[in-house]
Amino acid sequence: MATDTTLPKISSALFTILLILSLLLSSPPVLAKSRRPISDAETRQKKNDCYADIESGLWGLQCKSSMIAKENCALRCLSPECYEIIYGSDPLEEGEKDLFRGQEFKYCMHKISLGESLEGIKGSFSY
Repeated sequence: MATDTTLPKISSALFTILLILSLLLSSPPVLAKSRRPISDAETRQKKNDCYADIESGLWGLQCKSSMIAKENCALRCLSPECYEIIYGSDPLEEGEKDLFRGQEFKYCMHKISLGESLEGIKGSFSY
C-alpha cells in the first residue's frame, strides 16, 4: 500500500522522465552529426523524388504553373532551410540560370548533412 509521500515522488520522477524524453525528441536534427556529407547521387535522387511529388500535385498547382516555379518548389522541397537562406528573398525567375546561388545551395546542403552551422552560406561564392 502506497503512503501519502510515495505518490508525489512517483509523479515527480515520471514528470522528470517525460520532460527529458520530450527534450530529446524535440532536438533539431541539424545538431546531430552525420558520418559523411550528402553525395551528389543522394541529392539527385531526393530532387527527383521532389519532382515526382510536385507532379503528383502534393505541392499545389502553383508549383506546376511553369518550369521555373517547379524548380523553385523542388529546391524548397530538397531543403527548406537552404532555400530560405539562398533564394527566399529572391526566387529564381524565368530564364535565369544562377550558377553562384546553385553552388551556395549545394554547399548549404553539404553543411546541413554534416550538422554544421549555416552561418555565412549566403555570399560564400563570388558574384
